[in-house]
Amino acid sequence: MSDRVRPWHGIMVATALPLRDDLTVDLDRYAEHCRWLVGNGCDGVVPNGSLGEYQTLTPEERARVVETAVEAVGGANVMAGVGAYGAAEARAWTERAGEAGCGSVLLLPPNAYRAGEDAVLDHYREVARAGVPVVAYNNPYDTKVDLTPALLARLFDEGLIVAVKEFSGDPRRAYEIAELAPGLDLLIGSDDVLLELAVAGAVGWIAGYPNALPASCAELYRAATAGDLATALPLYRALHPLLRWDSKTEFVQAIKLSMDLAGRHGGPCRPPRLPLDADQEAVVRAATEKALAEGLR
Repeated sequence: MSDRVRPWHGIMVATALPLRDDLTVDLDRYAEHCRWLVGNGCDGVVPNGSLGEYQTLTPEERARVVETAVEAVGGANVMAGVGAYGAAEARAWTERAGEAGCGSVLLLPPNAYRAGEDAVLDHYREVARAGVPVVAYNNPYDTKVDLTPALLARLFDEGLIVAVKEFSGDPRRAYEIAELAPGLDLLIGSDDVLLELAVAGAVGWIAGYPNALPASCAELYRAATAGDLATALPLYRALHPLLRWDSKTEFVQAIKLSMDLAGRHGGPCRPPRLPLDADQEAVVRAATEKALAEGLR
């Protein structure tokens, strides 16, 4: 693992959640998965993100997932997802994360509707009162709320956030964020712009595909952030047919299929996510098998 300055730095894997065939949560398997990720070059885990299917969990399941992650890898290595429709619920999850010892939390903007700037600011102010470092999650595609560089600067200037998971897919934003909010940590938010954002100064990666191929993804991240393009670029080219699935609607199913093929337990998803269709499955299967045949792990 890297020497992290802050607990939200480095490779924080947005963990896929192991489900049994009856779609109940397998917490023992989840604990083992968290330990395996950290043992294979990752720095920590992000439970209850979209990849962890948090929207389909009961409150009890959601709480147990965080507790299991903390027990498995230590609270400082856990960034709990605390996304919720309302700030009161998000703050409650943040307080529970703090009590469990989590080093940080990952917070979406309010997304029950297209919230304006004042609503976004109010949301982050309320959650920040819990006293746990907050990483903002900018995903304008799914939330319909865009945390623009200017808005992120307002959030940072008020002391409401420490970092941003940037999922817009636009690497140009990295430079504007650095200009408008110097000191705000940039975290790579989508796997398929890893190299671009690493070169632009990212200090962390909230990652998807290390669920299946942690060692190779860790090698890629470390080389990219060190500016070692001779190592990073060939790896990035080899992994990109898989990394690009992190930005597709079916990313959970794709990553779980790759996990299955790599000898991990990916398993099923809860509704409303359906299995990949035959064409999608063929593409993911071929890309995963090619990566494995090339020695990527």
